[in-house]
Amino acid sequence: MNTRDTAAKFKAPGEQEPVPASVDKRPGRKSFVRRSVRFFLLLFLICSVVFAAGFLWFVEVLQPAVQAVVPKHADGIVVLTGGRDRISQSLDLLEVGSAKRLLISGVHPSTSAKQIARLNSKRMWLFDCCVDLDRKALNTIGNAEETANWVRKNQFNSLLVVTSAYHMPRALAELQVRLPDAELYPSPVYHKELDLERWYESSSITKLLLREYVKYILVRLRVELDAVFPVKHSS
Repeated sequence: MNTRDTAAKFKAPGEQEPVPASVDKRPGRKSFVRRSVRFFLLLFLICSVVFAAGFLWFVEVLQPAVQAVVPKHADGIVVLTGGRDRISQSLDLLEVGSAKRLLISGVHPSTSAKQIARLNSKRMWLFDCCVDLDRKALNTIGNAEETANWVRKNQFNSLLVVTSAYHMPRALAELQVRLPDAELYPSPVYHKELDLERWYESSSITKLLLREYVKYILVRLRVELDAVFPVKHSS
């Protein structure tokens, strides 16, 4: 018998069997990696489903049949600039007596009331009596802040909000934070070139709605964080 083979069969007390180099010393590592990958894939799938469902809800609330009926009268009207149709609709509401005053928020510093009137059926008499121009706001947050100041200054309790239909949810979210006690009534503007009912047939409209939906989500998240960590808004 080969003495080397015999010696290999017997080990001294405490001596361990040598581990082949090819054997993984941590057999649980691969299992952990597989579980982690499955978890993140599942999380991604859930988030995708929630995002898609939320987007479909967002698009649905923009439809004319879903929007709330505009009341016959409110204390004031605010229109957020971003298109001639918005201002024209707000002036129509003011002209028929839907409110006492109108705030046009986000007017360019170099734009005069006469210039706006010329673009909107020359209704300068409305500007002379009942229209205020806000030239400070640069974005939706600024619109909300300046509108809140205007509402408090005039001691208004109700407000008609005029802006594009796709922009309305975000605008209302910003205004509700700064005017929690005021009644806000949406008066959405529907542009002819933006078919919100058949949005899925246009890639440009789909992209516009997706961008607006993401912005709306960010606003809602900020609002919830502000509730936990209050931030003092300008007054």
